[in-house]
Amino acid sequence: MDKAELVYPELSYKIVGILFEVHTRLGGGFEEKYYQRAVENLLLENKLVCSKELMANITFGGEKIGKYFLDFLIENKVVLELKAVPRLLPIHFRQVSSYLKVKNLHLGILSNFRGGKLLYKRILNGEYSH
Repeated sequence: MDKAELVYPELSYKIVGILFEVHTRLGGGFEEKYYQRAVENLLLENKLVCSKELMANITFGGEKIGKYFLDFLIENKVVLELKAVPRLLPIHFRQVSSYLKVKNLHLGILSNFRGGKLLYKRILNGEYSH
């Protein structure tokens, strides 16, 4: 795949559109759980298959050593992580990268609803294997 080529462009466009719609309708002052509920409603309304708060096991040497909970896994392809924080920090990006690695997925979208405008970043898994 050419590096300039977008991963899952149509699906990404739909997801980001849903994020913008939620932010436009709710604004930036709520707790993360309310954005999760609104996003879930619109994902389902748009007939996108999604798993909410999906558990992902962390293994080492074949043994389970921990677990993560992904905000959303959409169409079994894209991890969507929602935040409502003053600003995105490196730890948030590492969190999504870890989710992608554990689930062997190619694309994650990290979004932040706090503030006057929605911020989102696409994150690719450099260790993704088909």
